[in-house]
Amino acid sequence: QVQLVESGGGLVQPGGSLRLSCVVSGSLFDFNAMGWYRQTPGKQRELVALIIGGTTNYGDSAKGRFTISRDNAKSTVVLQMSSLKPEDTGVYSCYADQLGRVYWGQGTQVTVSS
Repeated sequence: QVQLVESGGGLVQPGGSLRLSCVVSGSLFDFNAMGWYRQTPGKQRELVALIIGGTTNYGDSAKGRFTISRDNAKSTVVLQMSSLKPEDTGVYSCYADQLGRVYWGQGTQVTVSS
């Protein structure tokens, strides 16, 4: 059973930074894609960042401010977020795709507010 466990969410002021981590049971090499999505009340879940092998893709709102990376030795995917804005508030969920079989973490709340 694949498990994804996120951590690192919390309350941060506008302009601040947060680092989200997603620890995956098993090896990251078992997955062809991993990433982060954000869910905001009243909106559809949106892509924040995706990493496929060594290639990264970002949602428009994340470009230039967020960085996704992977630590294969620690089976961890990290989302480094900076210059945070109130509209970045939401539940951030880790995502993993294993040849079409999709797994989700439980989500971690990020609140950007003064």
